[in-house]
Amino acid sequence: MIGPATGTRVYLACGVTDMRRGMDGLAALVQSTFGDDPFSGAVYLFRGRRGRLVKCIWHDGQGLCLFQKRLEQGHFPWPVTNTGRIALSVAQISMLLEGIDWRNPQRVWRPSAT
Repeated sequence: MIGPATGTRVYLACGVTDMRRGMDGLAALVQSTFGDDPFSGAVYLFRGRRGRLVKCIWHDGQGLCLFQKRLEQGHFPWPVTNTGRIALSVAQISMLLEGIDWRNPQRVWRPSAT
């Protein structure tokens, strides 16, 4: 998957979002709820009620973009708070989109000897 460039600001909308919204509805939500400019180049992530669907919106300089991902098994790890937003690093967003718990990443295997 192609990810955002290093240094891109990424914001995760805490709580649940109506996933019937399209890019215009989500951009209006960014503007009204967070008071941010949805055309600033930052990436905004939203999660549905069940936690299996995530939508991302950002402006790439030419137009508004929408990315949507649905997990077939499991759910996306999300913060417990119901309101507000939090900032994530590009590495954390990559883990989140892979379904890995970005809040407490665990290494699966580590060599014990050389």
